[in-house]
Parts: sequence; C-alpha cells; structure tokens
Amino acid sequence: MRRLSTGTAVSLAVIAAVLGGTLLTYALRPPERQPTVLDVVLPLVACGALLLRRRYPVAALIVVVASVAAYYPWAGLDGPLIVLSFVALYTAADRGHLTAAIATGAASLLAMGIGESGGVRHVDDSMFMMIAGWVVAAIASGAVTRTRRAYLMEAHKRALDAEHGKEEEARRRASEERLRIARELHDVLGHNISMINVQAAAALHGLKKRPEDAEAALRTIKDTSKETLRELRTTLGVLRQVDEDAPTRPADSLTRMDALVEASGLDVRTELSGALDAVPTEVDLAATRIIREALTNVSRHSGTTSATLTVAGTSGNLMIRVEDDGPGASYDGGTGFGLQGMRERATALGGSLEAGPRPEGGFRVVAHLPLNGAR
Repeated sequence: MRRLSTGTAVSLAVIAAVLGGTLLTYALRPPERQPTVLDVVLPLVACGALLLRRRYPVAALIVVVASVAAYYPWAGLDGPLIVLSFVALYTAADRGHLTAAIATGAASLLAMGIGESGGVRHVDDSMFMMIAGWVVAAIASGAVTRTRRAYLMEAHKRALDAEHGKEEEARRRASEERLRIARELHDVLGHNISMINVQAAAALHGLKKRPEDAEAALRTIKDTSKETLRELRTTLGVLRQVDEDAPTRPADSLTRMDALVEASGLDVRTELSGALDAVPTEVDLAATRIIREALTNVSRHSGTTSATLTVAGTSGNLMIRVEDDGPGASYDGGTGFGLQGMRERATALGGSLEAGPRPEGGFRVVAHLPLNGAR
C-alpha cells in the first residue's frame, strides 16, 4: 500500500477542514439564507484544484482563487473557502512561481477592494487588512521555504563534494605512499641484492684461483644479506605500523659519503664541493638514493668496476653526476624502474635528471636538485 506524500496529506487535511467548516456554516445559517448550486460546485472545484497544487501550481492557483472570488459574492453561504487561496498562494511561491503568486494575490485583493467600494460592503476595513496580511504572509512564507530548501540542498551538495574530495585526497596520498615504498624497496633492497649477486659471481670466479678473494666476497655477501634483512624488517614494520626494536644502520646521508660509496663495491673516484652538511633533509635523502641507484646500475650493467662521482652544492642547487667508462657489455635491458625512480625523486623536489650514454663511451647520470625543496 502506497503511503500518502506530505503534500497530499496536507491538502486533504485542509480540504477536510474547509468542507467541515462549510457544513458547519450550513448548519448554523439563518433561516432566510438558503444555499445555492454554487455552494456545492465552487468548493468542490476549488478542493479538486488544490489536490493538484504541487503538480500544476500555477493552474491550481488560478482555479482556486477564481472559485473563491466567485464564491463570496454569489454563493448563499460564507464558508471558510478563502483558506484554500492562502494554501494555493503558498504553494505557487514555494514551487518557484513567485511572480505568478504575487500577481494573482494582488489581482484578488484589487478585485476585492473594487467590489467593496460599492454601496454594499461585505467586509469592514479591519477584515480587509487581515485578509491582505494573510495573502502577503502566504506568499512570503512560500518564498522563504523555497530559499531555505535551496540553501539546504546546496549545503548538502557541498558536504558531499567535500567528502568526495577527502576520499580523492586519501586515494591520492595512498597512491603516493605506495609509490614511495616501491622506490624505497627498489633503491635499498634492490641495491643490496644486486651487490650480493656481484659478490657471489666474484666468489665463484676466485674460489679455485684466489681463495682469499672468495672468502672476502662471501663475507661481503653475509654482511649485505644481513643488512638486507634488517632493511626489509624495517620496511615491513612501517607497513604494519608497529614499533620495531631491531637495530638498523644509520640513514644514508651525503655526510656519510664514504660508507655510501663503500657499500657499492666499486672503485669510485669521488669529487665533493660545497656545504653538503647543510643540505635539507628531503634533498639529502633524494640525493643519496639517486647516488645509490646510479652506482648500482654501474655495478650491474656497465661491465666495469670503477666510476666517477661528483657532488657539488652551489647557487641554491645540488648537482650530482655519476659516470663510468664501461662498455655496457653486461646490460640486459633491465626493468627501467631504477631510472624511473631516480627521475621521480628529482622531479618531486622541482629538479631534473638526465641519463644516457656518453659520447666518449660509458654511461652518465646527471641530477639537479634545488636546495629549497619542492617548488
């Protein structure tokens, strides 16, 4: 069973009250006043039109006001039919037809004033002013209700947009965090695993000819694998959001360049200049990650065991250059994630990174990082 809407329920309640008042008027009428056909037809027409006020507000308004205007001069009873006019005026204004409501209300009051200016008066001045006040109040109430409803809808829409914006921001932050974790795993764990691979190859090669070199390579593999496990445990601890008591090595930094270079396992000629100890933290982290990845690429792909590292901090800019003169014989295409991660780190700070073969042979990586952070 369908439930009545609020508007329909209000219409039925008003109609019931008006018809009940009309019947009461008929019951209490003086004997000399007899009802006419209009006492039946006009209330029924007005009540029927009121039921359509929400679907056809202007048409219902015109029919109701016309019926009420014809009722009081020519019908035999004085029932409370005028109440229907107030409801119709309110509905027209509430549904956005404010001009039609004002025009109809003004026309009805003007017609009443002209009709009462003749020899016989049906309402006195105080009654006329009261009716005019109810007309104005009905129209104003409808306009205010519509304005308030529009305001609430706009506020609700803004709240939904804000909530949607928060969800989008949360998704964006989650995506950025996943990308950051992927870079960290690639830069740290990828570097260490690549080092294990290189040292394992060296150990196998020197196992028979130079056992002492094989022993050193195996020790390096042991230390690197242990460090890799610590790095992995730290990363997983961040992902799980729990505190890890396991010790970890100090974070990479330009001030610990010797340890960073030594961890690469390469013979690196280092050229440093500028105040590297005053580099902002985010720039320092990005720089060390780029250096680590660039040296890892030299170790994996260049076919040489030596490289040149130049780091210079001048004019609000940090320049990093890693070069090798290897033939690139062991380059197998790679995944491309290393260069992509280095470039993303540079551009995230407003800098740039270029990588490619050198004209004289070998490979070169050059990064420029602004010392004032991301722009």
